[in-house]
Amino acid sequence: MLRVGLTGGLGSGKSTVAGYLRKLGAQVVEADELGRKLMEPGQAVFSSIVATFGRDVVGEDGRLNRARLAKMAFKGGRLNELNAIVHPAVIGAQRRWMVDVFRAEPASVAVVESALIFEVERDARLRGERESVLADWRKRFDRVVVVTAPDALKVERYAARVGQDAASREKAAVDARTRLKYQIPDAEKAARADYVLENAGDLDGLHGQVVELWTRLKAESNKFPEDEF
Repeated sequence: MLRVGLTGGLGSGKSTVAGYLRKLGAQVVEADELGRKLMEPGQAVFSSIVATFGRDVVGEDGRLNRARLAKMAFKGGRLNELNAIVHPAVIGAQRRWMVDVFRAEPASVAVVESALIFEVERDARLRGERESVLADWRKRFDRVVVVTAPDALKVERYAARVGQDAASREKAAVDARTRLKYQIPDAEKAARADYVLENAGDLDGLHGQVVELWTRLKAESNKFPEDEF
């Protein structure tokens, strides 16, 4: 077995890398998707968010108004409050997913795609945690892969993906820059990562890097027995 964390800032291309790895044979889960499920009505995370942020974050459909919640978190200075609710639940869900994966296929490579692996650790330590699984990513992953890209390109990609017209793309670009200020710079992440993939826009080149990475990950997958999980 091999537990792999795949990370990178927004717009870095980590989702593209995750797709390549899935096609090559990796088991892949997206932290964002786990988070969305945990934030649905009836879930403990949903109830905790509403109790902390108030009913104003609930939309007419009974679900969280994610845009309003994001505004309160990022622009209202309450991001740490939100993360303290969401991150432990998401990481717990990741671990349960990995247990199921390795039970079915002990030699598999399980990849968690998450933008905030290093930020989760940073925030936990700022809250005074030292021994928890949140405060040391090495307790969750055997290898971490960082996807890097120039910040300007990240913003451009994010805006193109989110925006439907010129006005919405500009708004998305402003949002992207705000989110990037919270995220740890690529250089710092790369210095701590086991593998670094550079994604300046050449998809063929990126795919070649992923194929080489996959060969290494598969070779390492028998070095971490399940009793060390």
